[in-house]
Amino acid sequence: MWINPEEVLLAGALWVSERANPFFILQRRRGHGRGGGLSGLLVGTLDVVLDSSARVAPYRILLQTADSQIYWNVACGSSRREITDHWEWLESNLLQTISIFDNDEDVTTFVKGKISGIIAEENRPKQGEDQEEDCGKFREAELKMRRLFGMPDEEKLVNYYSCSYWKGRVPRQGWLYLSVNHLCFYSFLLGKEVTLVVQWMEVTQLEKNATLVFPESVRVSTRHTEHFFSMFLNINDTFKLMEQLANIAMRQLLDNEAFAADRSLPKPSKTLKNVSALKRDFDARAKNERYRTMFRLTQDERLDGHTDCTLWTPFAKMHVVGQLFISNNYICFNSREEDLCQLIIPLREVSIVEKADSSSVLPCPVSISTKNKMNFLFANLKDRDFLVQRISDFLQRTPDNSWGDTSPLSPIGHSASSSASSAESESVHRGRQYHLGLPTASQGLLQLYHRNAPEDLGPKAMKEKMKEEAWNIHFSEFGRGVCMYRTSRTRELILNGIPERLRGELWLLFSGAQNEMATHPGYYGDLVEQAMGMCSLATEEIERDLHRSMPEHRAFQNETGIAALRRVLTSYAHRNPGIGYCQAMNIVTSVLLLYCPEEEAFWLLVALCERMLPDYYNTRVVGALVDQGVFEDLTRAFLPLLYEHMQELGVISTISLSWFLTLFLSVMPFDSAVLLVDCFFYEGIKVIFQVALAVLHDNMDALLSCSDEGEAMTILGRYLDNVVNKQTVAPPIPHLHALLTSGDDPPPEIDIFDLIKSSYEKFGTLRSDVIEQMRFKQRLKVIQSLEDTAKRSVVRAMMTESAFSIEELEELYCLFKSKHMTSCYWGSSSSAAERHDPSLPYLEQYRIDPVQFTQLFTVLAPWVCGGHTTTLSARLFRLLDQNQDGLVNFKEFITGLSGMYHGDMTEKLKLLYKLHLPPALCPEEAESALEATHFFTQDVPREEKVKDYRYYLRMWAKEKEPKSETIKDLPRMNQEQFIDLCKTLYNMFSEEPLEQQLYHSIATVASLLLRIGEVGKKFNNGSKKSDSAAAQAPPPDPQREESDESQVCQALADAQLEPAGPQTSEEETKDDTSVSSNSVVSSGSLQCEDITDDTVLIGGGEQRRGSVLDVDWSITFEQVLASLLTEPPLVDYFERKRDIQIKMAACKAQRAVERQTSSTSDHELSQHSI
Repeated sequence: MWINPEEVLLAGALWVSERANPFFILQRRRGHGRGGGLSGLLVGTLDVVLDSSARVAPYRILLQTADSQIYWNVACGSSRREITDHWEWLESNLLQTISIFDNDEDVTTFVKGKISGIIAEENRPKQGEDQEEDCGKFREAELKMRRLFGMPDEEKLVNYYSCSYWKGRVPRQGWLYLSVNHLCFYSFLLGKEVTLVVQWMEVTQLEKNATLVFPESVRVSTRHTEHFFSMFLNINDTFKLMEQLANIAMRQLLDNEAFAADRSLPKPSKTLKNVSALKRDFDARAKNERYRTMFRLTQDERLDGHTDCTLWTPFAKMHVVGQLFISNNYICFNSREEDLCQLIIPLREVSIVEKADSSSVLPCPVSISTKNKMNFLFANLKDRDFLVQRISDFLQRTPDNSWGDTSPLSPIGHSASSSASSAESESVHRGRQYHLGLPTASQGLLQLYHRNAPEDLGPKAMKEKMKEEAWNIHFSEFGRGVCMYRTSRTRELILNGIPERLRGELWLLFSGAQNEMATHPGYYGDLVEQAMGMCSLATEEIERDLHRSMPEHRAFQNETGIAALRRVLTSYAHRNPGIGYCQAMNIVTSVLLLYCPEEEAFWLLVALCERMLPDYYNTRVVGALVDQGVFEDLTRAFLPLLYEHMQELGVISTISLSWFLTLFLSVMPFDSAVLLVDCFFYEGIKVIFQVALAVLHDNMDALLSCSDEGEAMTILGRYLDNVVNKQTVAPPIPHLHALLTSGDDPPPEIDIFDLIKSSYEKFGTLRSDVIEQMRFKQRLKVIQSLEDTAKRSVVRAMMTESAFSIEELEELYCLFKSKHMTSCYWGSSSSAAERHDPSLPYLEQYRIDPVQFTQLFTVLAPWVCGGHTTTLSARLFRLLDQNQDGLVNFKEFITGLSGMYHGDMTEKLKLLYKLHLPPALCPEEAESALEATHFFTQDVPREEKVKDYRYYLRMWAKEKEPKSETIKDLPRMNQEQFIDLCKTLYNMFSEEPLEQQLYHSIATVASLLLRIGEVGKKFNNGSKKSDSAAAQAPPPDPQREESDESQVCQALADAQLEPAGPQTSEEETKDDTSVSSNSVVSSGSLQCEDITDDTVLIGGGEQRRGSVLDVDWSITFEQVLASLLTEPPLVDYFERKRDIQIKMAACKAQRAVERQTSSTSDHELSQHSI
């Protein structure tokens, strides 16, 4: 490529001159290409270790002048062809012009200006594409990666690092390239080259460890090998990026979500050396994820920046040190000391942002006021003016919601009717006008059923009122609503239990669902209307589970509760079809509806499924399986003795899934489990892990004495059944599982408050960031395990339908799936998400389009047909694509491939025969428009007589009957299709050892079949040519004295001949339609001895000029089969067993072969040029 001219002082150091003229020199780097000796090896090693640009561009062109000792580098190239093109352009366009210059300085100025102009012209289209500008050093590294590893332009490099790769006991110093989809390593030391390419989708484990053998290293594990990398300058930064890339790959495997770069990143204020736009994108994603998790914000929230500051806390009368975070919709604060203070201020609630007077006590303060008359004072801000300006910019973009969303709620002591009316008026004000008449639109189900109950003045009720009063005091001191100060005092109140009347409000607040609901007014109502009456697999499953959701609770023993549950679940299934509905969602949603109105319950369900319990409720409950693995690791860390014993029994994996999926609601009495839900909405998943560990710890002695899984399950089940809430005000709800497992001698009751307190005391050191790290490790393991399970299921299903071995089917499945997944990130005619349906059986989930099918067919098919292979592949694709959706699944793919490899001669010939008939033929390949219409349209004749139900039942039964196709069911083949079949056979035999014998045999068979067709025509006198065919047929040849048989033979012999050699003699190209004397004989047989070894026949879809086809001529498959059986070479060819292992090995090594070919072509070019 052309480069901005750079000075070069020593032109001969480490470079070899290959061409020269008075003004330019073309040079090659020592050590590149063949030879080079010891000096070449040393130069190559230095280039790799020092990351020299000469490694990616080993050719260059220098500008020289006679009187100057300074050279100018004007062009570089990665291949000889590229640099030769630049050299020829300089000689033809500049050399003559600059030779007339008298002054050398004028020559240099002119050439430099000309090269700069060319570069500017080349970069002009790129500027319109709004591309991120990476530094030149990084662009060189990206070019180097693509050249070394044969990657296409779609593969984007994220970053690269100098490190050592341990191959055996010897470290190889080189460069690690981390691209979006691959991990690549390259090393070249003293002539020994090491190249490694690992797909992120193949990674099963990623660990950072430090041992005596591998000091501070990263281990990358796949299913078959382990790779160790060490000696990083910043191993933490490298490992975090590896984690992000592996996570994206797992997401592709799970959801087929391709990586999309963020085009709206703010440009850096200063140029970051060797940092790509993609690396900045990944860093921003990691920060956004931490920010959203910390403050429970929605997935579209993006952090703009953060800064250190202090916050004045009126409740503690002190300044709290922490960090201020600004994003597009929120201002958040988190104290440096954990749990001291946290604050979330939605910009929709901000009324005034102003700079306060600065003083020595309060430097650079900023005051923020909200619509609810709350005031927040931040100080010690480094760049106050810029901060205020950024907040003002975001405020201007924030829609003005005059009604707000955190207006002070009615006091707790108010009656239910007043609170209901206020909620109704608020709902009307927000524009949500659906289901206002329903009781569950404004109240939770518990509030509905307690509305007319007499007031309870017992000790439990009084304790409940004391809790409410404590929360009222807390609200008055710390604020109420989304802008409330969240402190350690808040946690203490939650651990003591949330009052029933406040539970819905506080769940909505602490989960972050309140923010999402406030920014989407009317969304739930619209969703209910859209989902109403729709029928899908999810709605059927919902209907089946509605009456199984807390059947012991009276709120779900009538239509009011059931209808509300149906609306919430179907609305969510409509919102998120990727999840739809999963068992256990009904139990969790039932509990939400007890304490919240419908809309609030819906947004809580959104928060649960999409943020707080990610991937828990998809089709394969991946999130729950991941947390199950995390729980096993935590048990190993905290309870090692119990872990070993439980692993022997296999209990942990059995119990934990139901605990996590329903948050203990299905295994613990409702009044007790709901307190865990209180803690969960505030603390997150760590509370569930803590309580699960506490349950195991309390039962350790009994579990250690268990001898089988059933006994351990019984112990844990009876323990959880007897966890009680002695402070509950509601009447006790019978727990069905407890009634079944209580026995004659029930165990002692366990107070839920004691259990929660014990979990914090013994396991309170658990941190959310540690859990997230453990989740990443388990996610790799779980998703790859699920992929292996899917592969085994597919192989088992296909074993009965194909003759491939288990190992062959596994390899084919991996190749097929790899083609599908490659389209996720390297593009295809149809998106991968459209071609992946997780609801289908495993062997039908992945599907490929015609382009990908052709690529696999070309490499794997046993029938090599030269230039005709693409046509044959397209026809086989259409034949296999029975539903005509333009996609083929793995089952269909194996069906076609198995017929070619393992079918008997009749099966193989039948497949080949069908490939030359509709529907395998596309409409353009059909003989006439009439024939195309006959085969490619389905004209249903009008029924004059009304059919009764018995007729349709008989037709349906007939359709369901298995259809066994016989050779007699195959349609007849016309003359044009027969010619095409002969062309295919000629191409198939072109690379066979017995090529000439096969050519002779097929010529004999062709002439025999031609005679059979002629004879058959005489017995078919009643048939007449269609008018459309006659109209389209060319006028008869005046010399049509010759038999049709001879014409067809002539057409076959005259098929387009393509010599394999690069040059063609004039005699061969004089006349395409001329026929040699040996091509046609009087008997009509084809003489094929004149077809040389380096010549192949390829078929085309076009009808050749001068040939007249007989539309009455036709043959049957039985005739083709019988004729072929008369020739032993053809019988041997089709009955020969073929091994697909060699083909599959070639398919896997295809990319490496392409790289070797490209480098070899460079060597050949260098030899020719020198």
